[in-house]
Amino acid sequence: MKRPDWLRVRLPGGDNYFELKRLMRGHGLHTVCESARCPNIAECWNHRTATFMILGNLCTRSCAFCTVPKGKPLPLDHEEPEHVAEAAELMGARYVVVTSVDRDDQPDGGARIFALTIEALRRRIEGVQVEVLIPDFRGSDEALRIVLEAAPDVLNHNTETVPRLYPVARRGSRYERSLRLLRRSREMAPAIPTKSGLMVGLGETIEEVTGVLKDLVAAGVDIVTIGQYLRPSGTQLPVARFYTPDEFAALKREGEGIGIRHVESGPLVRSSYHAHEQTQAYRGRATA
Repeated sequence: MKRPDWLRVRLPGGDNYFELKRLMRGHGLHTVCESARCPNIAECWNHRTATFMILGNLCTRSCAFCTVPKGKPLPLDHEEPEHVAEAAELMGARYVVVTSVDRDDQPDGGARIFALTIEALRRRIEGVQVEVLIPDFRGSDEALRIVLEAAPDVLNHNTETVPRLYPVARRGSRYERSLRLLRRSREMAPAIPTKSGLMVGLGETIEEVTGVLKDLVAAGVDIVTIGQYLRPSGTQLPVARFYTPDEFAALKREGEGIGIRHVESGPLVRSSYHAHEQTQAYRGRATA
């Protein structure tokens, strides 16, 4: 299926892009920008922003939309938090997004490494803001508590798609478990904003997307991102259809109309795309 004009992006390149690439490789780090083949990598890296992916580069789940490598992960690298903090400092980062692969092989799902990464960033970079995009930790309240006690500025967990498509798109994950994590985060740490993201174009209906938005409102989610699913390679799920910019604008109005404080909705929107601006927009609405 040919991409429409509004989904065309420029190829990666430029001094900042190649400098960040050398920096990541030099510190033995991974980014979801590269592993998930994000269409915004050229723009973000040339603005010296990147989403760090911790806990290695091998995921224990096999989501059918994702190109992050799957397999048996290597042992955890307990120096990783310091490496992330050092790289972020060298980048001059003031707002850092940290995500991870799923680590179902670990009793805490990698939660402690998330917490140590937050702490390392705060030690190295005065005034830094840290957003974490976490897995579901298989529903463990204790793992979630470990992350929340490190006090991230934003707690993000993506619902990704509508409940009907979970068995196809998110094997190993459960829609209700994701909603529960977001709800429990709000209950355990009400001062920390919660965030979630959705892809569209996998075969869902508008009514199903609206249903997810209502569920997120009920779970107390503050920020929602909605973007077009783009097939990263021939082995992932095909695109069922491309949403128009007008449809994304309508979804933004729908979400904010039913009570979500900030909805970032557009063809190339991703969870971490312009994350700092998303958080600022939310806080502006929250204090208005």
